[in-house]
Amino acid sequence: MQGKLYIVATPIGNKDDITIRAISTLTAVDVIAAEDTRVTSKLLGLLSIPKKQIISINEFSTEENFDYILKFIKEGKNVAYVSDAGTPGISDPGAMLVSFCRRNDTEIIPIPGVSAIATAMSVAGIRESPFLFYGFLPHKKGRKKILTELLTGDKNIILYESVHRFLKLLDEIFEIDNNQELFVGRELTKMFEDIKVDTIDNIKKYYDENPTKLKGEFVVIIKNNK
Repeated sequence: MQGKLYIVATPIGNKDDITIRAISTLTAVDVIAAEDTRVTSKLLGLLSIPKKQIISINEFSTEENFDYILKFIKEGKNVAYVSDAGTPGISDPGAMLVSFCRRNDTEIIPIPGVSAIATAMSVAGIRESPFLFYGFLPHKKGRKKILTELLTGDKNIILYESVHRFLKLLDEIFEIDNNQELFVGRELTKMFEDIKVDTIDNIKKYYDENPTKLKGEFVVIIKNNK
């Protein structure tokens, strides 16, 4: 009998946000595929989940790596995939693994949980819809063009950004539309969680005056003001 692939959401910061179903799934499966084996090993330890084989599946993985996972499933073993944090398959290599396994007739079961997108939207206070989740903008090529197209559209935009390019993003948004209103969530669910909803000008001033806040990863929601 063939095994199954479980796509398991894990906390984006606070470990207590793990679901009971996620814990039972990670406990029961035979193998865990992980974006970062070190991060996952630490999480399993914190949750007192018994150690088991953890295989790296990251952005550099090839079909050969995915086929290695598939062999376990064909042998009747159940496999869980987890990303570094949050719901897999969104801006991480999980989508490639899912696509590969689906083409090979694997039963794929979602184990839902925390998502940075939903977490940010729940406290953004933006009723208007629809919204567009873009994820990470390109580091260089085409970045400004894409951002301009997003800002001149008619949707609320959700972006992820690293600490290394966050100030650059604020400058780019200000240059395109200096009347823009933003939601910025930093280190969501973690000890030093920081949430700001304000105009682009005030948010720029806040981070200029509080450089110690420039740590971690950011979720940015650009409110449609059309």
